[in-house]
Amino acid sequence: MTRRKREPMSEGKKNIIAELIEEYDIRTAKDIEDALRDLMGGTIQEMLEAELDEHLGYRSYERSDSSNYRNGKKTKKIRGNLGETEIEVPQDRDGTFEPKVVKKRQKDISGIEQKIISLYAKGMTTRQISDTIEEIYGFEVSDGMVSDITDRLLPQVEDWQNRPLDEVYPIVFIDAVHFSVRDNGQIRNLAAYVILAVSLTGHKEVLSIHIGENKSAKYWLGVLNELKNRGVKDVLVICADGLSGMKEAVNTAFPQTELQRCIVHQVRNTLKYVGAKNKKEFANDLKTIYHAPSEDAALKQLEHVTEKWEKDYPNAMKSWYKNWDVISPIFKFSADVRKVIYTTSTMWKETTKPSFQKISSYEYRTNWYAGEWSKPVPMAKSVATVVITALHR
Repeated sequence: MTRRKREPMSEGKKNIIAELIEEYDIRTAKDIEDALRDLMGGTIQEMLEAELDEHLGYRSYERSDSSNYRNGKKTKKIRGNLGETEIEVPQDRDGTFEPKVVKKRQKDISGIEQKIISLYAKGMTTRQISDTIEEIYGFEVSDGMVSDITDRLLPQVEDWQNRPLDEVYPIVFIDAVHFSVRDNGQIRNLAAYVILAVSLTGHKEVLSIHIGENKSAKYWLGVLNELKNRGVKDVLVICADGLSGMKEAVNTAFPQTELQRCIVHQVRNTLKYVGAKNKKEFANDLKTIYHAPSEDAALKQLEHVTEKWEKDYPNAMKSWYKNWDVISPIFKFSADVRKVIYTTSTMWKETTKPSFQKISSYEYRTNWYAGEWSKPVPMAKSVATVVITALHR
């Protein structure tokens, strides 16, 4: 049952990804939490400013005869499911301003995190965004205030959704945040599909968030084409779960891109067929496949595991053969690179290090994929080389 192997990845592509991963220690970042937390903090900040405008009766750039006026800001730490962040709460001279979105002495914002994420999701209409803001505030504020806050946030949300993107991204992760929403009086579970990229400078950024129900090749092709329309010309590796239609969409939108299926999800789906008493042993056998040093060795282990368990669990290993073309790209990389691309769970890893690491050195080293350390060269030259190589590979 051996599957035909795909063409080997070029050394140029290997080096691009390996260099970036080694230089910026990507594997340790809790990427998406920091990115979404940035959105949280900025959005809440704007909502507080709008609340103070309503309280004072005029905006910061307007003149007023009122004796009460803005009086600086006070730093406050808030926390939610995505971790802790700081905001600057605006103050008034009289001390009569009582924030609504984050009340005085309130530290936990987990109740509104999911609603703020939905504000940035593609496909939401102006009315839906306004309804979401109204849901955040409930009956505590007037319709006029909800309208003012909506007007203040809409340009920022739209700018974020439509901002230009880089031409090349070495790695793009696609995974979902699941949350509940109220729709016509009923609670529904929806998935916000977060598209997170690692840039050529080693930064991580959320490119887009999409609320999706009907996953299909047509749906994902639309998502990927939207990235192309915003300037993306090439992606080296896309890491995703077994999303329906993703393979066809990637082949159409980015035919040169490697699609790497999440190995963790693949293992979980396989173990659903396995009885409780055999799960641990079966899981250890699966490790011999995706920890194999090469694709040839992995295929041998795949056949061995299949033969061992086929009698007891005839359906367990079928998806490995069916999806081998999107499981196998991992074997083209070194162990360090594999740690990054073998699972979308990289998006959710906890770490004490900052996520959005900036360039920390003026120099870089080449040939990291092969484990050879060459003479340092200027960072500007390295970035230019990476861009040219990527565009002309």
